[in-house]
Amino acid sequence: MCRDKSRQTDVHEDDTKLTSVQNGAGQWGRGQRRGRDGESEMFMAGSALKKKLHPQLSQQGAPGMANKGPAYGLSREVQSKIDKKYDPELEERLVEWIVAQCGSGVGRPEAGKLGFQAWLKDGCILSELINSLYTGDKPIKKIQTSGMAFKQMEQVSQFLNAAERYGVTKTDMFQTVDLWEGKDLAAVQRTLMALGSLAVTKEDGNYQGDPNWFHKKAQENRRDFSDDQLKEGKSVIGLQMGTNRGASQAGMTGYGRPRQIIN
Repeated sequence: MCRDKSRQTDVHEDDTKLTSVQNGAGQWGRGQRRGRDGESEMFMAGSALKKKLHPQLSQQGAPGMANKGPAYGLSREVQSKIDKKYDPELEERLVEWIVAQCGSGVGRPEAGKLGFQAWLKDGCILSELINSLYTGDKPIKKIQTSGMAFKQMEQVSQFLNAAERYGVTKTDMFQTVDLWEGKDLAAVQRTLMALGSLAVTKEDGNYQGDPNWFHKKAQENRRDFSDDQLKEGKSVIGLQMGTNRGASQAGMTGYGRPRQIIN
């Protein structure tokens, strides 16, 4: 009988613990739902406030990769300095070169920074440009027009890889977001200038347009001297080194000693 009573007591304690755990889980679940409801209410209130402060966002849609929100504070100041580096005159020269290099089929952009960005954004014209600088195998095998963002960015990335193989240094390369999001269109101009300078310097017949649009890069000019010429150079004192003849310290006094006027 004692054993049966102890077993019943243990079962009763286990049931009590299970009930308390279930009650705690239920309270936790209700707390989670209340927390989620509060977060959703805060999110809806924040969205309403954002639409009230910026009504143009509700018309244009949420800011994305190409439609980013306005910048404030230090970010706005930095972006303003970057935008001032864009050269409208250089834009005209680059457009003339691209049309001369690729043909009139690429069309012409609207004047201004936004038109220049929209013209090159999908990467197709850039791919045609780098392909026109090769006579044999083209670096970009497939140029495909697409309205999808990642396809356009992939096309721009292919142009950057081909330009690097052509000889453009990494310091002169722009990043994909600089063109696609319009973060630094001056860097895009810098890359195209470096590409045009390389095309003029190579003189392989693939460059089309006025050579004066770009400057030629400095080329290596090696000088080889024989051993006899190097030995002769060691025995000759250059005029820039001066001479040690006529140098004398007669009449000079040590530093700090006063002049002897009496003697």
